[in-house]
Amino acid sequence: MTLTQFAASSFGLLTPPSPSPLPSPLPRLKATRWAISILKPFPRRKAFMGTLKSCGGESADLDKRKADALQYIQEALPNCLTETDLHHTVPGIGRKIRGKVRDIYEAKDHLILVTTDRLSAFDRVLASVPYKGEVLNQTSVWWFDNTKHITSNAFVSAPDPNVTIAKKCKVFPVEFVVRGYLTGSTSTSLWTVYSKGVRSYCGNVLPEGMSKNERLTCNILTPTTKSADHDIPISGVEIVKEGLMSDDEFSEVAGKALSLFAYGQEVALEHGLLLVDTKYEFGKDADGSILLLDEVHTPDSSRYWIAATYEEHHRQGLEPENIDKEFMRLWFKNICNPYEDEILPDAPAELVSELAWRYILLYETITGSRFEFSANMNPIHDRISRNVAEALRLL
Repeated sequence: MTLTQFAASSFGLLTPPSPSPLPSPLPRLKATRWAISILKPFPRRKAFMGTLKSCGGESADLDKRKADALQYIQEALPNCLTETDLHHTVPGIGRKIRGKVRDIYEAKDHLILVTTDRLSAFDRVLASVPYKGEVLNQTSVWWFDNTKHITSNAFVSAPDPNVTIAKKCKVFPVEFVVRGYLTGSTSTSLWTVYSKGVRSYCGNVLPEGMSKNERLTCNILTPTTKSADHDIPISGVEIVKEGLMSDDEFSEVAGKALSLFAYGQEVALEHGLLLVDTKYEFGKDADGSILLLDEVHTPDSSRYWIAATYEEHHRQGLEPENIDKEFMRLWFKNICNPYEDEILPDAPAELVSELAWRYILLYETITGSRFEFSANMNPIHDRISRNVAEALRLL
């Protein structure tokens, strides 16, 4: 695949420029950076923006919104929230549990979940993305509030843009992945296993003759075990057999997960988007009630495609226009082996900024709210410490 073809297929927003000779010789990484540089004009940006019903509505408004947002994003590149140490700065907080993206602290009957700017994929951290933590946290807060008719959740409050205080629960050691399309680039993605000939996956029978990015005949559940190193696909029968959940627990959670996903697809489509797949986590509180945890329908936990262009792109064998982190996954897969290489290249600032913008755009598109940029020159950790300390005092 040429660099121009990679750009066209991987960056759903873009149309490839006219072919031009590639300077030679160029090292692999340098050549890929060159591929990114030729994409800066974003020739199809207006067409893409016009397919979304976002805050401004008009393409010109969204162009201006992106320009304004990128200024904040680029200024914040050196000031991302990559690590927290609230157990040293906030009285009454227990030890830190460091997840791939969230830092979790215990505070008596509650958990303090701090969503950082770390970008995770391929079971490792790839980069830090400005405002990513704020966007993810606020997106989840919106979905928690708007899915209470489907399931109760553990959310208590959001005292800071990066922070959620939640009820302490006994977490089921399973991630409930729901999929509506045959797609993906990671080792556990549906397209990866399907392309290798697998036709029975997590208890689901997949028909022959399907193509990449094709819609499934119905949404399916493909759970994985939760692991610090690598998630392992598992079926519902195996979950119950191995004692990870009871049959009743699994049945209840599976129903909630599929209902949440169907509702998420409905909301997304109303705003010009396709919710392609996502993952949920559930647990039990002290009363034995099953609650939704962690995050909901964020661009970190979900894939989103542009609805208006999906059919045409699929007919032409092109990657769907996307508004999630898939293009960043593809960038890393194109230039290295992100599963096996000990050291990965730094993601270019242009890609990091574009990803930050897409996350903000998705938040504004789904919620109808304008994302408010926090002052990026102030120490983020100090702000979080103050806000969490005050919230705990009031609990």
